[in-house]
Amino acid sequence: MNANKSITERIFQAVGFELLAVLICTPLLAWIMDKPMLEMGVATVAIAALALGWNVVFNGFFDRLLKRYEIVRNAWVRVVHALLFEGGLIVMGVPLIAWWLSVSLWQAFLLDIGVLLFFLPYTYVYHWGYDVVRERLVLRSSCQG
Repeated sequence: MNANKSITERIFQAVGFELLAVLICTPLLAWIMDKPMLEMGVATVAIAALALGWNVVFNGFFDRLLKRYEIVRNAWVRVVHALLFEGGLIVMGVPLIAWWLSVSLWQAFLLDIGVLLFFLPYTYVYHWGYDVVRERLVLRSSCQG
C-alpha cells in the first residue's frame, strides 16, 4: 500500500470514518443509555470531532513511521494501528464524556470501553476497506494515464 496520502485525502478519509460512525452510534447509544437522541447526538458529534482531529494527526504519524522503518501494512500492523488509535482517543474522550453526560470519570471510562468494543473492529474494517478501494482507484488511474 502506498502511504503517500495528501492532507486533503487524510481529511476525506477521516470525515468518512466519523460520519459513518455517528450514523451508527447515535441511535444505538441513545437506545442503550435511554437518553434523548439529541443529547446523545451532540455527545457523539463532539467525540467525532475530537476523533476527526486525532485521526488525521495519528494516521499521518503512523504512515510516516511505517514508511521510515519500511514496515509492511499487514494484519498485525492494522491491529496495532487500531489499538493505539483507540487508546489515544480514550485518554482524550473520557473527560469530555464525563462532563457532557454528568457522570464520573469511571462511568465515562466504562461507557467508552463499551463503545471501544464497537470501534476496534470498525476501525480495522473501515481503514482496510478504504485502503483496498484507494489502491484500486490509484491502479485504475495509473493504467489510464
